[in-house]
Amino acid sequence: MAPQPAADPADADAAAAAGTGTPADRVLTAAIRHSAGRAAAICLLAAASAAASVALPAALGHTLDLALDGSGEAARWTALCALLVAAEVLLDAVSAHLTGTTDARSTAWLRRRGLEHLLAVGPRRAARFPHGDLVTRLSGNAAEAGAVPTTAATAVSSLLTPLGALVALLLVDPWLAAAFCAGVPLLVLLLRAFARGSSDSVSRYQRVQGEIAARLVEALAGARTLAAAGTAGRERARVLAPLPELAAQGRRMWHVYGQAMVGSGVLVPLLTIAVLAVGGVRLTAGELSVGELLAASRYAALAAGVGAVTGRIGALVRSRAAARRVGELLAVPPVAYGRRTLPPDGTGRLELRGVTAVRGGREVLRGVDLVVPGGATMAVVGRSGSGKSTLAALAGRLADPDEGRVLLDGVPLDGLDPAELRREVGYAFERPALFGDTVGEAVAFGAYDPGPGAVEDAARAASADAFVRRLPAGYGTALADAPLSGGEFQRLGLARAFAHAGRLLVLDDATSSLDSVTELQVSRALTDRVRAGTRLLIAHRVSSAARADLVAWLEEGRVRAVGPHEALWELPEYRAAFTAGDGPGVSDGPDALDTPDALDTPGAPGGPAPRAARAAAEEPR
Repeated sequence: MAPQPAADPADADAAAAAGTGTPADRVLTAAIRHSAGRAAAICLLAAASAAASVALPAALGHTLDLALDGSGEAARWTALCALLVAAEVLLDAVSAHLTGTTDARSTAWLRRRGLEHLLAVGPRRAARFPHGDLVTRLSGNAAEAGAVPTTAATAVSSLLTPLGALVALLLVDPWLAAAFCAGVPLLVLLLRAFARGSSDSVSRYQRVQGEIAARLVEALAGARTLAAAGTAGRERARVLAPLPELAAQGRRMWHVYGQAMVGSGVLVPLLTIAVLAVGGVRLTAGELSVGELLAASRYAALAAGVGAVTGRIGALVRSRAAARRVGELLAVPPVAYGRRTLPPDGTGRLELRGVTAVRGGREVLRGVDLVVPGGATMAVVGRSGSGKSTLAALAGRLADPDEGRVLLDGVPLDGLDPAELRREVGYAFERPALFGDTVGEAVAFGAYDPGPGAVEDAARAASADAFVRRLPAGYGTALADAPLSGGEFQRLGLARAFAHAGRLLVLDDATSSLDSVTELQVSRALTDRVRAGTRLLIAHRVSSAARADLVAWLEEGRVRAVGPHEALWELPEYRAAFTAGDGPGVSDGPDALDTPDALDTPGAPGGPAPRAARAAAEEPR
């Protein structure tokens, strides 16, 4: 299986910040602020329920005393007790409903925020997280972190019941409260040990979950290769290799929880017995009534209610651990853009000035100076690892150079408004990822909707219109129901690029799956039927280079020569670039940024999109 890209050195500061725990606090604070009103309502409802719960034992005790005395007031107090019970049930029901809806809203907000941030950081920075791990962070972890507003609200209210019960016990009889308080330090130690033990095990458990998810996504992406190689069993073992650690951390969590429950199971009855023993003595001495003793026993149980507090602490621990993982994603700085626009009379002149790009600790491009004249078609050729795909990514700012500048019509790309950049720079890839429900929507997908007529014109230019019309519903056919070959997928990707063609169009080996006749037809249509502009072609075929106005020959990250293909063809080293084992699908290194989910998002700065249709090939590059 292909390894995941190495972490980008440019993200070292973000990684350091993520390790401090500050991102987790920011996520939790933002989530609480987002649901502050609803959380406050839940807290008030829970406080009212706690008040009813604390008032009920006193009312029951007083009712019992009245009944024993034969007073006629007992009936009225019985009705009050029933009212308190009904109020507690109703308040708990409303609180539970509001808690569920608030959790859902907060989780949806946090997931949306995480996804928008992921798309904004660009593919290079996002590559530090394996795809499966990203799914875990934006799904399960976001759900647990999104529950923090309600968890915090109910945690506050869960303390009101034991504290209120302790105060009520003190009002019933100070000696009873003193007997109970003798065991309070043990309760505090019990809760503290539970919080500490849970925090570490929950963090490790969530980390291992993300690791298993990352391995599973890798395996699913290469399912055909695994089936062909007969290594499904070996891959299954690799995916599930972290399972023992997951099980160990799960057992550890239950062990910590079990210890807390066993401790409370021993301590709570002892405290209750101590209160009842002192209460019995006070009852015998005539200092306490039967009803007050009944209330005291109930208050002792409420004051020692470790179970509810333990559950809230456990939920807060899980939320904080999950928020830390979401915060690590949100701590990655997004790509910064300017507000400049391109000159209206620009021709699409592309310039690379002293461009250096480092990938995986290696200089993939070194001091590249290159000019693509406006309106010209330039092919970029070179051996494997020469930097072709990295240059293509830099040309449209799918990545930024480590040194140097890239300009379009004299304007640095990092100073352009993002909407302007994506409207004027289009991409087509070797293995496109298609987005949308139907074939027509997949071609129209981009920074703007070109309209049905432009979609069909672009499909004709990409030699896709004929096979699209043979589909059951033509352009309205659902992508999931369209039996498309790899070449047909590639032509739809070309059609999408043609439909949104601006002053610069980058084709990263986007015709590699086409036969020679279709490639020739597409090349002619690109000249005659697609909006005029500058073309940058990453070429592996001699025919692609031969049809370009100019060829930029890369070798070991440098521009070896620029000129017409016919002139360069006289050089044996140039001819060898097409026959030295370099073919379609060869990347420039571990950070080549040529995977479809990382690059093929015309309407966004980069990153995987929420819904991807089938890609032309399964194996990751």
